[in-house]
Amino acid sequence: MNEKFIQNLDKLPADVRREFALLANKYGEKKKQSNIQSDFLSFVKHVWPDFIEGSHHKRIADKFNKLASGEIKRLIINMPPRHTKSEFGSYLLPAWMVGKNPKLKIIQSTNTTELSVRFGRKAKALIDSPEYQKVFKTKLREDSQAAGKWETAQGGEYYAAGVGSAITGRGADLLIIDDPHSEQDAMNAQALDRTYEWYTSGPRQRLQPGGSIIVIMTRWNEKDLTGRLLSAQKEVKADQWEIVEFPAIMPSGGRHHHGDALPRQADGATTARPSGHGKGPAYGV
Repeated sequence: MNEKFIQNLDKLPADVRREFALLANKYGEKKKQSNIQSDFLSFVKHVWPDFIEGSHHKRIADKFNKLASGEIKRLIINMPPRHTKSEFGSYLLPAWMVGKNPKLKIIQSTNTTELSVRFGRKAKALIDSPEYQKVFKTKLREDSQAAGKWETAQGGEYYAAGVGSAITGRGADLLIIDDPHSEQDAMNAQALDRTYEWYTSGPRQRLQPGGSIIVIMTRWNEKDLTGRLLSAQKEVKADQWEIVEFPAIMPSGGRHHHGDALPRQADGATTARPSGHGKGPAYGV
C-alpha cells in the first residue's frame, strides 16, 4: 500500500476501516494458502516451522513443483544422506501431492518395508494435522488405519513397500523410490541386479498412463539403480530422466556439471566414491 492510499484510508469512518482490515486479512490468508498449495517449499515451511532452508532445498523444491505440474515426468535426485533427502521425498512430497490431488495414487518404496511404512505413518499423521487441514481439503477415510496402506475419502491411495516386495493389483500415478540400496547391498552385484529386476518387473509396470516417477538416492556404486536407469535411456522408447546431482565433496574442488557440492555436515560426515572408479563426484556416507 502506498502512503497516499493509507492517508485516504485514515479518513474513512471507523467501521469502514475495520471492514477493510478484515477483508485485507482474508485476502492475505487466501494468498498464503494458495502459495502453500502451489509451491512445495512454502508447504514445507508451513508444516515444519523449524526448517532451515539451504540452496539445495530450493533446487529440489523447484523440481518437485515441475513434477507436480507435469512438466517433469521422470526425475532422479542423487545426494548424500542427512541432507533432508528422505524427509522431502518420502514424507513431505506425498503429503503435498495428495493435498493438491486427493485422488492421487502413490506407491512409495525404500530398501526395507519397515522404513517405507514409517514414512507412510508420518505422511498420514501430517494429513490429519490442523496445519495441513487449514490448507488442503484432503481427508483420510475413517477406516484407513494402516500406516503403510491408507486411502483418502476422495479415492486416493498410498501404498508403502520395501524393495523386493510384491506390488500386484495396484496402480500408481506417482511412484517414489527412495534409497533402494543399503550400503551393504550396494557393494553386492547380485543385490544390485535384483533391485533393478524388481523395479522393471514390479513398480515400473504399475505406473498409470501419464504417471510420474521420482528416484531419490545416495549413490554407492555406478551400477546402482541410477546407473542402470541412465544406461537404459539409450534403448528405444526408454524413460528419459531429468537428473540432479548434489555431490558432498568434489575431488577437484570445482563444480559438477549437474550440481554444486554440498557442505560437509557439522557432525563430521565422511565421503565415499562410487566403487571401482577413481574419478567423479564423491557422495556422502
